[in-house]
Amino acid sequence: MKTDEPPCAQSPDIHHTSPPEVLIPPSAVLIRSPVTPNDRPKLLITAGPTHEPIDAVRFLGNRSSGTLGIALAQDAAARGWPTTLLLGPTPASPDHPDIRLLRFTTTADLESLLRDHAPACDALIMAAAVADFRPPKPADTRSKINRGDGPMTLHLDPTPDLISGASKLKRPGQLFVGFALEPRASMLDAARGKLERKGLDLIVANPLETMDAPDIEATILSRRTPGAEIQSRSYPPMPKPAFARELIDTIARLL
Repeated sequence: MKTDEPPCAQSPDIHHTSPPEVLIPPSAVLIRSPVTPNDRPKLLITAGPTHEPIDAVRFLGNRSSGTLGIALAQDAAARGWPTTLLLGPTPASPDHPDIRLLRFTTTADLESLLRDHAPACDALIMAAAVADFRPPKPADTRSKINRGDGPMTLHLDPTPDLISGASKLKRPGQLFVGFALEPRASMLDAARGKLERKGLDLIVANPLETMDAPDIEATILSRRTPGAEIQSRSYPPMPKPAFARELIDTIARLL
């Protein structure tokens, strides 16, 4: 594993439209076609949570473990694909020696890393669980807020939508993959809206129970051409490394 220490991470809104959806039989959607040694796309993967400091010891965060993003990086690197993993503050870490690992803590850190590395990749997989809100200005990380100071009101601002920002700089031939972690009842509608609004090629819809769990029950929705029909494939619950192989297979066919 190659490691670099970068500068010291943001999130999307979800509205939805409902373009036509086509259910594709498994035989049409997931016929495997691994890349050849001469066709190794460069992958950029984000994974794990962001931490937005409130003071020297407290932060706003979430339960993301980074398990799926790490599994995606491991699978891609095992195929010989040049792979960079941007990983948030989680104790988990990949062990493949060819993965380039860059760490981030905050949404701002991840935004900076994306600005530096997204232009050169062939596929961006945004598996990180980025904060939706953060304090309006950087916290004083040299002090601690005390209970004795009385009631506290925490003012928060929305974070920038990182994948939408990256999509504005997307070049022809790049493939962008997003994730929609939503309540099961509204998951697919939210994913369709996000796919269209954010300029994504693929989106992985998964219910809230997926976070910090060893398994995932996912639906991949895709649309390579704006205005085209949305294609979808749902998967039964499976370990995240197994789903990572399926998603990398799907990306391999589209690049």
